[in-house]
Amino acid sequence: MIQNKITTRETLQRLCGGLRKKGMRIGFTSGVFDIVHAGHVRYLEKAKDLCDMLIVGVNTDDSVRRYKGSDRPFVAEQQRMTVLAALEAVDYVFPFAERRNRKNIEILRPDLYIKAGDYRPESLTSKELVESLGGTVVLIPVEDDISTTAIIETIRKGSSRAGGASVEKDGAVHLTLPGRKAAPGLFLDRDGTINEEVSYLHDPAKFRLLPGVLEGVKRFQEMGYRIIVVTNQPGIGMGYFSEEDFYRVNREMLRRFSEAGILVDRVYFCPHTKADRCTCRKPEQGLIERAGRELDLIMEESVFVGDKTADIETGRRAGMKTVLVSTGYGGGDGEFAVQPAFHTGSIAEAADIILALERGDGGAA
Repeated sequence: MIQNKITTRETLQRLCGGLRKKGMRIGFTSGVFDIVHAGHVRYLEKAKDLCDMLIVGVNTDDSVRRYKGSDRPFVAEQQRMTVLAALEAVDYVFPFAERRNRKNIEILRPDLYIKAGDYRPESLTSKELVESLGGTVVLIPVEDDISTTAIIETIRKGSSRAGGASVEKDGAVHLTLPGRKAAPGLFLDRDGTINEEVSYLHDPAKFRLLPGVLEGVKRFQEMGYRIIVVTNQPGIGMGYFSEEDFYRVNREMLRRFSEAGILVDRVYFCPHTKADRCTCRKPEQGLIERAGRELDLIMEESVFVGDKTADIETGRRAGMKTVLVSTGYGGGDGEFAVQPAFHTGSIAEAADIILALERGDGGAA
């Protein structure tokens, strides 16, 4: 019976214990499985070939909405689990509400933790846990050029050939493109955090990346964070340099990021001085709120990394995790009486801490 395959994590914990004593090999995989397609079926068949019992974890509706946006899932969790349970390759299905699989792995202790081959082993936050429990991570190569996202986009294009809704206004057709799924953001200060602190930096030749920046930002990107740079540039308002000078420095920064395979989602800047009393100068929230709207960010899971207390205060007001790096001012500006959640030597160390938190290891201040 299909319904007999749908159960709870706790029930499976007891079942797995007995099966392990019999020498059976337990495989575990997970996903949203919002619109089950041929690629899913072939993937699950290959996963089943590797083990005696295949368990599939399915993200709950609430968790999907948190990480993919308010318009997902299209199919309710009970229906998604029923479809999976109907597949011969699947032995058991259960729902789970967490973003990561750490708790699932700790409870089930699978011999094989199976993921699709479009993941990279180093980006799997549970890899070390699986191996510490005596298990193995297995990546199954993706052979089918099929994805739920592609199917959804095809459906959307069917309703609007341009790929989004269209509105005629003032004699022109304005297109609104479909939104992407929600994600946490990595907010980075620029001067003193990404590059060496230079007063009123406006010459690209003086741009010097700090140690650990490329490594750390790349790891955040691999963890699914959107990359946002937010910087105060009062030198523009004071007339020390122009916006074009600022853009020239940014082009050098973006070039260095691009060469390392890093894509920056947005660069926001405030050109005003303190005397202007604007709403965009950190720690004011104007630019942060704009980023949240434009990039569909999950603020409570986002991280702000900077070298000044204004950066830490910015992240605190937005409800983010905050990391003070010892480069640049290293918090010595003393402008705000605020303490960061974490204090590190570089962005690379910040990535280690946040990855540890996502794995549930606690991190270190």
